[in-house]
Amino acid sequence: MPRYLTLSRAARLVGVRRGALQSKIRNGELAAFEGMVAEADLLRAYPQAHLEDNTALERLEAIKDAAFANRLRERLLPSAEVLMARLAELEHYRAIVQELQARLRTPDGAAGLIEWLQERLAPTAAGGAPMRAPLLAQDSLLRIMSAHVQVQPSGREFFVDGNDSLLEAALRAGLSLDYGCSIGNCGKCKARVVSGQVHRLRHSDYALTAAEKAAGVVLMCCHTAATDAVIEAREAHGAADMPLQAIDTRVKAVSPMGEDMRLLHLQTPRTQRLRFLAGQSVRLSLGADAAVSLPVASCPCDERNLHFHVRRRAGDAFAERVFAGLKGVDAVHIEGPRGEFVLDEDSTRPLVFVAFDTGFAPVKSLIEHAMALDASESLHLYWIAAGAGGHYLDNLCRAWNDALDNFRYVPLQAESAFGPLLKDHPRLPECDVYVAGPAHAAHAAEFALLERGLPRAQLRLGTLEG
Repeated sequence: MPRYLTLSRAARLVGVRRGALQSKIRNGELAAFEGMVAEADLLRAYPQAHLEDNTALERLEAIKDAAFANRLRERLLPSAEVLMARLAELEHYRAIVQELQARLRTPDGAAGLIEWLQERLAPTAAGGAPMRAPLLAQDSLLRIMSAHVQVQPSGREFFVDGNDSLLEAALRAGLSLDYGCSIGNCGKCKARVVSGQVHRLRHSDYALTAAEKAAGVVLMCCHTAATDAVIEAREAHGAADMPLQAIDTRVKAVSPMGEDMRLLHLQTPRTQRLRFLAGQSVRLSLGADAAVSLPVASCPCDERNLHFHVRRRAGDAFAERVFAGLKGVDAVHIEGPRGEFVLDEDSTRPLVFVAFDTGFAPVKSLIEHAMALDASESLHLYWIAAGAGGHYLDNLCRAWNDALDNFRYVPLQAESAFGPLLKDHPRLPECDVYVAGPAHAAHAAEFALLERGLPRAQLRLGTLEG
């Protein structure tokens, strides 16, 4: 009987992106059944794959080599209780097989079934396929080191590594789950455990009712997955699902990104973090006379540390305060999030991002979120800026380009505009395109892209103030 794997687990086992598997499925190179792939088909598609859980091996090397080994152990490895639970689950299945063998050892002609079981559990599969046993062994290692969690009703998946809570792991994987304080006080991150086991990580001041406990409800910020699990939880499916919030933040740092650009790093209180979708904006104010609306330039996976790209502009009182030098004692009030310039998370089409000048800020957030989701076949960034310092985070983009095999970065000057993009994407209607920048530039791009056949539903525009 074929053994099926989810795309997320299959991608981890053979060391590729989930988007790469989806591309093979679309091209007919890999068979899929209800979003899952058979082990045998996976091995045929990747005969030379190194069947290693590289993430787990890297963690073990880090623990061995780092001077602060104890701290890394706490952060990167599951707790002893969680490891025991995961090992016990594997032992449970092994015990079932052993019991089945014992029951079949009867004089009723079941010897053929026994031989079949022994063959399936042998180091190599029938036909001498040497890759099956390593895959099974590696799958067992992956189950011990990382728990696989599926969220209902959306069907989205993520892995829980080390001592991460369910909420931390889900946010890092790009999911937009409902939550509030993240420390067990508000109860907004409730989820019902449908199957599997969870382990409590920390104390919670929020008291669940007896009925909720009986139904298997837990707080995701205070529990981790002890085994593979299925949970039922609320998710945001669009900008309309994001509540407006008002938070007083502190200045963590102000860093130069060129003569006329500053990176403003704000930090929210631990008990009040900003829930937002990648690409959205917030209103920032330093008193009544210094306020501005800016897109968040960081990923929603770190909802406490918020980055903003501030350009010096004549008459901009907020920018003047930033360039004058804000300190850690300064409080910045933020309100939001707002905006519909968000990622279509259900699409697996190639993603094309076009940023005009500081339109790179929301695009950066979208790209980091897309990387966390790991669902797109490819990501292309075209950053159109005027002047020598216009590509103020050029090194970051080039680092992405060098490190990621599915990412391409093309810096452009204003006069070269869309020529390289249209040349690179002759089949533009097969892509999703995200354009951000000043209104006049964004709308000019909209006209050019629609004229070349891009469906309106596959184009997202993000226009900046000023």
